[in-house]
Amino acid sequence: MRYLIALLWLIVFTKKLLFWVYLWQLKEYHIGRFLDHFRTHKGKKLFFNYLLLVKVLTLLGIIFSARLGWENVKFGLVYFVAFVFFVEVLFTLKSFWRKTLRVPVLTQKTSVILSTGVSFEILVVFFLFLLEFRLTKFAASLLLLDILAPIGFSLLVLSFQPIAVVLRNRLIKRAKQKRAKFENLLVVGITGSYGKTSTKEYLAAILSEKFKVLKTKEHQNSEVGIAECILDELNEGHEIFVCEMGAYNRGGIKLLCNVVQPKIGILTGINEQHMATFGSQENIVKTKYELIESLPENGTAFFNANNKYCLELYNKTQIKKKLYGEGAHSPQEENISCAKAVAQELGLSQDEIDRACQKIKPWPKVKKGLNGINFIDATYSANPTGIMADLDYLAKRPGKKVIIMPCLIELGKASKEVHRKIGQKIGEVCDLAVITTKDRFREIKEGAPNALFMERADEIVEKIKSFCREGDVVLLESRVPTQLIKQLVV
Repeated sequence: MRYLIALLWLIVFTKKLLFWVYLWQLKEYHIGRFLDHFRTHKGKKLFFNYLLLVKVLTLLGIIFSARLGWENVKFGLVYFVAFVFFVEVLFTLKSFWRKTLRVPVLTQKTSVILSTGVSFEILVVFFLFLLEFRLTKFAASLLLLDILAPIGFSLLVLSFQPIAVVLRNRLIKRAKQKRAKFENLLVVGITGSYGKTSTKEYLAAILSEKFKVLKTKEHQNSEVGIAECILDELNEGHEIFVCEMGAYNRGGIKLLCNVVQPKIGILTGINEQHMATFGSQENIVKTKYELIESLPENGTAFFNANNKYCLELYNKTQIKKKLYGEGAHSPQEENISCAKAVAQELGLSQDEIDRACQKIKPWPKVKKGLNGINFIDATYSANPTGIMADLDYLAKRPGKKVIIMPCLIELGKASKEVHRKIGQKIGEVCDLAVITTKDRFREIKEGAPNALFMERADEIVEKIKSFCREGDVVLLESRVPTQLIKQLVV
């Protein structure tokens, strides 16, 4: 019986190890982002669920029955532990078969953490057998470790952070030293709560008509990502480096600027995105402005004329500054306007700019999917401004209009009001809204009576099949489950 319980526990414990390392990696090992996850409905369910309650009560039952000498109850509970682990293993195998098992992307860091975690599991089982624990104590020990797994694995991840910080600082130092050697390199820094990636792509495409351009890749806007871009890709042939910059705390943009030394800075727009980690809107504004503060006296700052925070920062800026986006009716138009303005500043002719713009692919992507339904793919990280713009775009399309989206995260105290506004917009535009997470569903529902909460991919697919016809439009917004996208979009 011990061998069976140990085997089942190893499988269950390994699954939990994979999940918690995945979650930490998803939150970029940022404690603030990690903790904010537990303010969401899904995050709360990790600790407040029936399975965990059953395990805790079972463990207490084993302890008390052992002390009171209730042998039959004690052994009955031990067999129940084996049954619970067995059921968990079945669900794990089901997730593995359906390819829905949450696992981290393998990197040097995750490989070391996972190897350490698996080694710990094996040592635990080895010592429990070595100590010749009785079956009751053996099962209770494994059950206790299973209950404490979230804390244990989080401590395991955090224990590697000092080493990660040292390695990160070395990487940044090397990147800074390499960047300093390229005295003639012109760096364009781009930051904001939204529009960074699109602006970077448009600007790099236009500037490539005249210059040799290096740009940061997708999801490469952190200190490590930017440092790796410099070390791996920057060479003597590059004339301009278009660098997207992201941060979750004060000082983050300043650190990046200290490495890349931008001469041109772009503020694409500021909203409530990541307020949970910044603490306040004021901190968000100050952090984004670190880019402009880091520019040299002969630098140039570009501000989005359609964003109130950018206008305020524009008015306080003393170096050469320019506004862009006047008259734009969408974030995409603002981003293209920015790219054109910077290109003009760097000496491109109107013909060169127009020629480059013809090569830019239209956004957002519209794909033909299930039953001839049109799907608008906006499944990257969402923000309030972006969702409003996507809904404006959806409103112009013919046919029934549907949005599928989760509630937004990391908005802090602004979350309720933001979701109320999104709900009002959905109510104005959409015939149906499918919300895939519960966190702010109530606030969305206030403005959108046609909103439904649905989590399961198969149920959502059936709803879309029954509600939509050929030519209707579905907006896939934010982090919609990959499994759902595969079933909807051909």
